[in-house]
Amino acid sequence: MSKVTTIGLDLAKNVFHVVCCDARGKRVGKKVLRRGQLLQYFANLPPSLVGMESCASASYWARELQALGHTVKLIPPALCAGQQE
Repeated sequence: MSKVTTIGLDLAKNVFHVVCCDARGKRVGKKVLRRGQLLQYFANLPPSLVGMESCASASYWARELQALGHTVKLIPPALCAGQQE
C-alpha cells in the first residue's frame, strides 16, 4: 500500500467510513469501522491530514485523532453536501 497522507472520515452513530489517499490524491484504502474500532485503526496509521464534516461529535473525534498525531480539518456541512438546487 502507498503511504497514506490524507484521510476522509464520515462520522455516524455506529458505523464510520474511512477513505485513505496518498500524496497524489489516489485512493489507497477504504474501510468501514465500528465506533470501538476507530481509535485503534487510526493509531496504526502514520500521522495524516484527516478531513471530516463538522457535526455534534466531530470536535470529540478531532481531539482524539489529534492526540494520536493526526492533523484534523473540520469541514462545514454546507461544503460537504455540495450545491443543491
